Amino acid sequence: MKIKTYTFAIVQPAQALTVMELHPIAHFHSPFSSKFGIPRQSGLVPSLEGTVVFASGYRNADYLRGIEAFDYLWLVWEFSANPHACNSPVVRPPRLGGNKRVGVFATRSPFRPNPVGISCVRLLGIDWDTPKGPVLSIGGADLMDGTPIFDIKPYVVYADSHPEARSGFVDDNAYKTLRVEIPTEVAALFNPTALSALRQTLEQDPRPHYQSDSDKQYAMPFYGYDIRFAVEGKVLRVTEARPLSKKKSGNGG
Repeated sequence: MKIKTYTFAIVQPAQALTVMELHPIAHFHSPFSSKFGIPRQSGLVPSLEGTVVFASGYRNADYLRGIEAFDYLWLVWEFSANPHACNSPVVRPPRLGGNKRVGVFATRSPFRPNPVGISCVRLLGIDWDTPKGPVLSIGGADLMDGTPIFDIKPYVVYADSHPEARSGFVDDNAYKTLRVEIPTEVAALFNPTALSALRQTLEQDPRPHYQSDSDKQYAMPFYGYDIRFAVEGKVLRVTEARPLSKKKSGNGG
């Protein structure tokens, strides 16, 4: 895979122009080959598994020495599916129904001046000896297949955990889930872990929040299948699963 270089112009207080280059250290591999359907936050679908595969210059195991002692990691990554940076000062969060505008820096919207995201994910394991160097197995990520990763940092409870903290508009708008019905013939296509991830993902209601047409059919790529579904009221019914072409399918299977 060709490594891209990201150059950012940074204006200092004295108005001197400096440049910072970001090089992807790794790429994430996920069952999602498009951004539709990906959980809107990390940790919402704990059984959703993926891998971190390091770029050729970072496959030295010394980069990861001691990482196995941590249960969670922070991933710093690029919203690579957004073709352009967004300079709008306000966005419309899905949690508010997609109708109310909030300042972009008061949200986790992917449409930002710099397309950089962070995710707290569970470290499930490490395969130290693969043809591509050490590979991290990750749970609960909200990243699309092929997402460039700029940095990895350990999650530490004493500094990163603040259970008493206020969460702005999120506190006043409870996250509502759907009841999911999956036909037996579709469920049979997946192993138990993948099936659990599919169910948990669909429970989060992957539709745009401004759409509520019960007659509309939606399609979500997942583990090499196009998952077709419709929503009526609080029930999401999967109608079928169509195999995707290899070009469109993810690498999570």
